[in-house]
Order: sequence, then structure tokens, then C-alpha cells
Amino acid sequence: MVRSCGDLFHNIRFCAILFRVKAELFSFCDFAQETGGKLTIVGTFDTILARNFPCVHPQLSVVIRLRFDIWEFTQHTFRIETVDLEGELNMDAISGTLDVRGVGNATAVSHLVFTISNLRFQREGVVNFVLYVDDKELTTVPLYIRKT
Repeated sequence: MVRSCGDLFHNIRFCAILFRVKAELFSFCDFAQETGGKLTIVGTFDTILARNFPCVHPQLSVVIRLRFDIWEFTQHTFRIETVDLEGELNMDAISGTLDVRGVGNATAVSHLVFTISNLRFQREGVVNFVLYVDDKELTTVPLYIRKT
């Protein structure tokens, strides 16, 4: 019986299956910032109300907290795509790299904080924000667009 990934250190592939990056937080909010490794998040929501369509939402922030296991301390790529129920992209993908480094713990966190201005919605519905890490879909969070 395997008791820890240390017992299987020689089998990195198996360890990668056991310990995969986890999304601890993926949310929309009015304001978010990271300072000194701490997140400040104000006004989380999952629904935007509009009187008419098409509409433009002036500003929203997207905040993501990822936890990596010690075996994953290296550089990773990420990408966020938006897809509505018709399969259309609502905005250009957001992409970049993360350099994950530990500070003596068995896991490390990385924060992604983005502000998106003038996001346009053609109609009511759901827009899914899809997070990819190293070109693998990690999680999805819906943003509901409703008429008031």
C-alpha cells in the first residue's frame, strides 16, 4: 500500500495524478486586489442585471486562487475563455504564465486578479468563464445575464 507520494517519488506521472492544481476560489466581484499574498475581495456576484440588450457592463473583476502541490512548483500557463450557451466567445481570452514557488510548505498558492472593462453582452443568458491550466480545463464558473 502506498502511504505517500514520497513512496512513489520515482513515478512522477503517478504523483501528478494524485496532486493536481486546485481552484480554491473563482469569483466575480466589484473590486479585487492582491497585496503581500493577501486577497481583498469586495462585492462578489454571479448575476448581472440589465434593462436592455445589448448591454455593456462598465467593470468587473475576476479573482482566482490556485493551490499547487510541491510536485507542481514550476512554471505553468493559464488561459481564461468566455463561452455563452450558443458557443460564442464574449471576449478575447486572457492568458499568461505563473511561476509557482514554494516558501517551505508542501503547497503554494497563486492568485490571478483581472479587471475587465466594458464587457458587452448581446442577450440574456449564461456566460461561462472557463479556466485552463497547462492547456487542461480546470474549472468553469457561470455569469448569469438577466433582464430587469
